[in-house]
Amino acid sequence: MKARVTVTLKTGILDPQGKAIEGALKSLGVDGVASVRQGKVFDIELSGSDKAKAEAALKEAADKLLANTVIENYRVEVLG
Repeated sequence: MKARVTVTLKTGILDPQGKAIEGALKSLGVDGVASVRQGKVFDIELSGSDKAKAEAALKEAADKLLANTVIENYRVEVLG
């Protein structure tokens, strides 16, 4: 079974890396870039077929390891 955990900064948290990427895109001539926020994506392969159990395990992993929940949000998607 495959899953994806997406981690992003919470609204209101400054994102200096996103600002640097935004500036670089503009200097490369990419038009229409209003703002950039960066994050992390974890593609994870799991054994087993219980989607609810997999989602619960990944939420626990995100809370404990994958995300800093003080400044980051995360979303767990079990893809099947």
